[in-house]
Amino acid sequence: MSLTNLSQAKVFEGWHKQYQHRSDVLSCDMRFAIYLPPEASSTNPVPVLYWLSGLTCTDENFMQKAAAFQKAAELGIAIVAPDTSPRGEGVPDDAEGAYDFGLGAGFYLNATQEPWKQHYQMYSYIVDELPQLIEAHFPVNKQKAISGHSMGGHGALTIGMKNQDQYTSISAFSPICHPMTVPWGQKAFRHYLGEDKSTWEQYDAVELMKALPVKTPILVDQGEADNFLNDQLKPETLQAVAEAKQLDVQIRLHPGYDHSYFFIQSFISEHLAFHAQFLKA
Repeated sequence: MSLTNLSQAKVFEGWHKQYQHRSDVLSCDMRFAIYLPPEASSTNPVPVLYWLSGLTCTDENFMQKAAAFQKAAELGIAIVAPDTSPRGEGVPDDAEGAYDFGLGAGFYLNATQEPWKQHYQMYSYIVDELPQLIEAHFPVNKQKAISGHSMGGHGALTIGMKNQDQYTSISAFSPICHPMTVPWGQKAFRHYLGEDKSTWEQYDAVELMKALPVKTPILVDQGEADNFLNDQLKPETLQAVAEAKQLDVQIRLHPGYDHSYFFIQSFISEHLAFHAQFLKA
């Protein structure tokens, strides 16, 4: 699979690069960004943190706003940030152009319903196609961790828990914890997956945590001034299951912080350090 380099910039002695490629899984052209720390080379491949962004975002939001490069360079960790949905002419979108469904809102699942199922296969893209591409073209090893924000936090939790053999650790900022019970998740699941709610459970972090023997360490940070906290995110539902099953899950609430990248900037170094202890164990 060929890659087209769209841009690159040196930062903290490493490199931020943006690429485009044809995705067989999504049946469209896709973009991703990668940060390679200065020590990354063919003789010294480095581990990778996959970052999944939230509603309305692209590969650019985290890379430009999270202020993660200095700590990633210090720790010797690569970061890969894919787009949040398939894109391009012929890829269906919400008929009314809503921000919370369609383009920019792939929800990191495999759609089963028309007209979405041809392109909206983000789960398989993140779990299989993208890592194969990254490992074939860049100086990285097979050690992977996963993290994300909001819709991407939902993706990181569900993908990480369903593929514990692939990811050393999981973290999330302001994740949609119980999507099948909140408006964002219900809208997406109904359109992408249909009305059978047993299929929704396969992409719901709370239901997965109930059903699976979760042994992967998890870190979740949530701002208490987040305007989506009570209606869409519901971290208390995840915390209740984690405590009942005595899992290795840290859920930290932070007074005054909202849903923005200012919150992510404030704690991203701690998340990178959290993952580093497992990626380099």
